[in-house]
Amino acid sequence: MQTYEYISRIRRALILGLLCLFVPLSNHAAELLMIEEPGCVYCDRFNREIAPAYPKTSEGRKAPLRRLQLDDPFPAELANVRAATVTPTFILVDDGREIDRLVGYPGDEYFWFLLGEMLEKL
Repeated sequence: MQTYEYISRIRRALILGLLCLFVPLSNHAAELLMIEEPGCVYCDRFNREIAPAYPKTSEGRKAPLRRLQLDDPFPAELANVRAATVTPTFILVDDGREIDRLVGYPGDEYFWFLLGEMLEKL
């Protein structure tokens, strides 16, 4: 009987451990908004140079990318975020509050550097 209880406890611990792999380690509500529009050459450049890798990076996990169109109204949860006027505009938001923004796309090296500075403000 004791062996069965021991094995049962080990199973539960393993199952809980596996579940932890699929649960985010923090409840951080940060996200990086990308305000874009069709025909924007700098948006296209970002989409080629950064977008495919972004979700796989530590920056992408800390602030997942959320795309919005320039002409669309902001969702209600972003009511306190100032609207963009040019594309692309990247707005770092945490719990619906604007932390910082980057207007334009300066190329891949500068983007990562500037994004790092923005994320330090979280």
